[in-house]
Parts: sequence; structure tokens; C-alpha cells
Amino acid sequence: MPLSSPAPRQLRHTRAITVEAYARDDGLWDLDARIRDIKAQDIVLASGKRPAGTAVHDLSLRITINRDLEIVDAEAASDSVPYPGYCDTIGPAYKKLIGMSLAKHFRLHLKDRLSGVLGCTHLTELAQVLPTAAIQAFADDEFETRNAANDGDAARPYEIDRCHALRADGPAVAQYYPRWAIKAVPG
Repeated sequence: MPLSSPAPRQLRHTRAITVEAYARDDGLWDLDARIRDIKAQDIVLASGKRPAGTAVHDLSLRITINRDLEIVDAEAASDSVPYPGYCDTIGPAYKKLIGMSLAKHFRLHLKDRLSGVLGCTHLTELAQVLPTAAIQAFADDEFETRNAANDGDAARPYEIDRCHALRADGPAVAQYYPRWAIKAVPG
């Protein structure tokens, strides 16, 4: 169901986040993430005027992961920033992502390594979408999801108990993954 019709309004800002996942020939995966902030009107920053439609932020982050969702390489680029010569020098700090697991408390450890002055607010925010993007990319390629409901030898599907719809004691799991359904305890 779409959102309701909005009240009369005027666009002021657009933030676009994209993540593209690539299976590499060497068995690793690249996740290329990008965040762009664009104002619909001219703005004046401390560093100067930015015309409408010009990116205030255009930042990219690439991580390379293995099949265990561990980061084996990382790089960041800042193509448009509010403070040129300053914001765009933080890229090397994102090598601190190497060795981290997207599946094991990634967001918590991300804050330890790159929050505040240790990183770029926008690149670190962008990194937070990487775990779920990797899971989506791996679905059916690295994680078997389609036949898990019917295959008696299959492992419990990864996605169970990771969101509201696929709670183990809910109707979706009872319907699509009955083998792993848990009867709800009356409250």
C-alpha cells in the first residue's frame, strides 16, 4: 500500500543511497555503496555557495566480503563534500572495516571504530546498510532460501527471527517454513 497523499509541499533536499552487489570471479563479493545529498535550492555553506542540483555529499564505500560475510578489503571515496580538503581526507580510515563481520554485531563495532571524529558521519551512516544489503545479495546465491521449507536436510533459514514478518512464532513461518515454526505461547 502506498503512502497517503501528502499536504502541499516543496522539495528541499534529496538523499539517495544505493548499494550494488557484485559476485567476483575469485569467489569474493564487492558491495559498492553510495550516498548523495542534493539540495533543490541554492545554499551557502561556510566553504562557499552550492547551486541547486549540485551534490553537497557524493560519497562512496566499497567493501569486499567473503562467503562468511567477513570484510577482507575496504575503500572510501569522497567526490563531493562540504569542506573540500578536509572531509575528503578520511577515506583511509575505512580500512578499519577489514576483519569485521557483517553478521556479528557489525553496527556496534562500526561505532567503536568510526563514529564521531574517527570517521565521516555520512560514510559511517552509509556503512550501516551493508549487512542487510549483503544478506539480500547472498539470498539464493550463497544462502539457500527457496528449498529450505521442503528439504528435510536443509538448515534453518537465516531470515527466521530477523524481522517482524518472519518471527518463528508467527503465521508466515507457519505457512512457508512449518518445520521451524514455534507455537506462540498464550499471553
